[in-house]
Amino acid sequence: MTDIKPVRIDKYLWAVRIFKTRSLAADACRMGRIMINDNPVKPSRSLARNEILIVKKPPVIYTFKVKEVIENRISAKLVTNYIEDLTPENEKLKLEIHRSGSAGYRKKGSGRPTKKERRIIDDWQDGFNDK
Repeated sequence: MTDIKPVRIDKYLWAVRIFKTRSLAADACRMGRIMINDNPVKPSRSLARNEILIVKKPPVIYTFKVKEVIENRISAKLVTNYIEDLTPENEKLKLEIHRSGSAGYRKKGSGRPTKKERRIIDDWQDGFNDK
């Protein structure tokens, strides 16, 4: 039987590429954005197989299931062997809306908006922010 070495949650989140750096993962834990069993966890908490992780990266709340624990960073192609994404589609849709929402569409080659156009854009965006 193989010995399963305990792995810190911040190290695991970095290893499976949920966070770009380990310090970002640790900061997210300290801010209460990483949860297991609806309880916020500290960066030093050990992780076990089949645990459900809830990761809050505004505006989306991701849900993952731990398949295997690892402590070394792996390539993006191998991530699916170690973690399963259980995030509902409506959460992923929030990210798409957030990415495409505020920029608006402007015809290519039309340049920067004039002062008048800028005021119209600001009034239009303020109408959405009031609701």
